[in-house]
Amino acid sequence: MKQQAQYQTGWWSRVTQSPYFVYLLISPLFLILFAYVIFPFYSTFLQSFAGENRFANYAKFFSLDSPANLEALWNSFYISIFSVICCAVVGITMAFLLERYEFPGRRLLSVLVLVPMALPPLVGVLSFTFLYGESGIFPRFFQQLFSLDEVPFALKGIWGVVVVHTFTMYTYFYLTASAAIKGLDPSLEEAATSLGASRIYVWRKVILPMLTPSIIASSLLVFMVSMASYTAPLMFGVERTMTMQIYLARTNGNLDMAATQSTILSIVSILFLFIMRWYQNRRNYQNLSKGISVHRSEVTSKPLKYISIFLSFLGTLILILPILVLVLISFSKDGAWTVQILPTEYTLDHYKALFTDERTWRPIWNSIQMGAVATVGNILFGVAAAYAMIRLSFKGKALLDVLIMIPWALPGTVVAVNLIAAFSTENVFAFNQVLIGTFWILPLAYFVRHLPLVFRSTSASLMQLDQSIEEAARSLGASWWYTFKKIVLPLILSGIIAGTLLALVQSIGEFVASILLYSTSTIPLSVAIFQKLYAFKFGTACAYGVLQIVLILVVLLISEKLSKGSAGSAI
Repeated sequence: MKQQAQYQTGWWSRVTQSPYFVYLLISPLFLILFAYVIFPFYSTFLQSFAGENRFANYAKFFSLDSPANLEALWNSFYISIFSVICCAVVGITMAFLLERYEFPGRRLLSVLVLVPMALPPLVGVLSFTFLYGESGIFPRFFQQLFSLDEVPFALKGIWGVVVVHTFTMYTYFYLTASAAIKGLDPSLEEAATSLGASRIYVWRKVILPMLTPSIIASSLLVFMVSMASYTAPLMFGVERTMTMQIYLARTNGNLDMAATQSTILSIVSILFLFIMRWYQNRRNYQNLSKGISVHRSEVTSKPLKYISIFLSFLGTLILILPILVLVLISFSKDGAWTVQILPTEYTLDHYKALFTDERTWRPIWNSIQMGAVATVGNILFGVAAAYAMIRLSFKGKALLDVLIMIPWALPGTVVAVNLIAAFSTENVFAFNQVLIGTFWILPLAYFVRHLPLVFRSTSASLMQLDQSIEEAARSLGASWWYTFKKIVLPLILSGIIAGTLLALVQSIGEFVASILLYSTSTIPLSVAIFQKLYAFKFGTACAYGVLQIVLILVVLLISEKLSKGSAGSAI
């Protein structure tokens, strides 16, 4: 037995030391990415050319006689670009103020600034509708206060969508910009100022260029999520967006047109990805200074102190109101709240149903199960991909990097349509099974969508780890596997956990892919919220939303604690 064990150890050692070991490690990655990213995309692309006239669907899409699709494409692009700009302005400004200045209310704001991360896009839309929509609390309040015939204002249209996107997604910019600002040497700004540069010039030529990598990463994510937005345009009266057109084509049985729309949306998103990466790679953004610890400048002027107190209070109110209104309405009795400013009757029945009614509890359990399965896959392949990209040299490295980044750029709607096109029939990648309609199709969609989160977070941790530590262990006789298990893995564990928990959060809140792929037996929490909302069961929908927020907050708190504040590295 001892000789057998030694033989097995020696065999594994020879394998890991072989120059071909890297290909043994990355071949499953290429296979997975080919099977569940490239093959579904190719299937959708082929379906878009279905029919006697292969270009009929594309001719119909770009036809000026029925411009619905072109209008939808423009609206989606327009909304996404403005969402990126607004999120960048809010997120970077908040990061700079909270990291560089000490003022009354800063500590409270620095905690509450991450609250929107607990609001999945669907839940964020729900809360903003109750607060600022045409039948919202504030429009009704001012209507009654001033005895008006109609509400004086209401959040609607494209700008309503942009406002919701800004609130729910500016945190992506805030997290990455905060991390970058912490590492930015303030002496660079001081030197530029001493040479006569204005504050605007310093921002444009010194600060923003150094923040470019974080801005690019956040822009990609915000653009992707905005392009996939469905509920916000629907609730605020923007009838034509690409996601809406794809959903209508899919539900009406026009799968060929849905495939065409998805292909065009994929091309737009991937082009945006490559443009952003090209812009990022134009110059070197590494800080070459010796580094000086960043000290916050205290606001000493009395007028500025009063202004900061007012703005801190206003910011606190804006940040907590969406959650407070969800909690309030979750206790309201369905049907009792009609034209009043606030609900008139309250009940605990919605929360009782969450934990006692099997039909109500099922979506919660489904989301936890499917999110956990997808996240396990994200860990296995995300960590392996990160290690291969950072530590190993092999042919096809650039291709692997692109393949991993493509799901990052694809909206959830496109991922769903791709999977429908690929796995509606039996094939070898589905183990000769039809996956559509089964439990496994949603975890597969979540896996594809959120693999880049674990990959990027783990990559960031590996890049910070001195490779000489591994080389020292190997020189002392440790095997590759032992070195990885006992040295590398513990040192990068915080990064892995940060990416893992963020992937789990995204899976729990995923809606746009779920709405196209779910079945009655696999309905997830996000779709259940949507259904309750449209059945006018607002109390139950908000109770679901509160539970979803609690789950996400717990995950984020664990992530923050275990990663020591590096959770944003996954973005």
